[in-house]
Amino acid sequence: MNHMNIATIDLNLLKVFEALHEESSASRAALRLGVTQSAVSAALRRLREVYGDQLFVRTGRGLAPTLKANQLKPVVSEALNKCRQSLAMVDPTAHHYEGRSVTVGLSDDFEIAYGRRLIEEIARSAPKLRLIFRQTHSQIVARALMERSIDLAITAGGFAERLLSRQVLGEGDYACLVDPGSLAAGQQNIDLQEFVAREHILVSSGGFIGITDEGLAGLGLSRRVCASTTHFAALPHLLRGSGAVATIPTHAARAIADLSGLVLLPCPLALPRYPIELGWRTSTQIDPVVIKVREAVVAAFNTL
Repeated sequence: MNHMNIATIDLNLLKVFEALHEESSASRAALRLGVTQSAVSAALRRLREVYGDQLFVRTGRGLAPTLKANQLKPVVSEALNKCRQSLAMVDPTAHHYEGRSVTVGLSDDFEIAYGRRLIEEIARSAPKLRLIFRQTHSQIVARALMERSIDLAITAGGFAERLLSRQVLGEGDYACLVDPGSLAAGQQNIDLQEFVAREHILVSSGGFIGITDEGLAGLGLSRRVCASTTHFAALPHLLRGSGAVATIPTHAARAIADLSGLVLLPCPLALPRYPIELGWRTSTQIDPVVIKVREAVVAAFNTL
């Protein structure tokens, strides 16, 4: 291992490291940084010397990070964010958002219902900032935040870890989506008997059982799930031309119905409401960019 003096290291090397890790390609890293590909290759040679490790290994799908590179990544990105933050402190009026991104973890029901509004809110309050939406859910969200694969998250809970902070955005409930072709003329809702008789599409991050199954079990009833998916966005394609029904959070059901021609119906089963929460690493409390996005999320939820 090569012990280097910080004075002899060009800190731009860290920007190359971050870009290589996030882009998995020297040519894309060069594009992102506005430098030549040979400059990126030279920087990688120097990084390998400094850290005494290959860092990135060529594979069929581009450059894959080594174990050491994965361990370095959160530390390097945090150091660079601290530098970017320091510039924002000196000149708070300048928009230091260009080249910055904030990764928001959320399941795609929230992305479908609030994503566009969030993009517009950011364009207004933090121009040039890039939002990255990444699929997550309450069972894995704390770990994703702690491992820094996301900066903020919107989920139905899951922020119990003590190094995380959270804020309640609101409360959610459920509605049903069906193909209009499966309804009688003028039919405005389905009763419990018809609900149980239809086949169901379950949206679930993992399991075979959803909140609907629990609700039905309480009444001594059960339903037949013909398919299960992890993505709400697939529902229009899975429900069209069928008699199946999906029971999902109302915010997503409304947004999907607006765009897809599916019909939104009240759920004939009383299901518990659930809290919608925003969570973040407490250590990012003072990062102005993360604060901006947090404020934008709150604003997007309040306009509903």
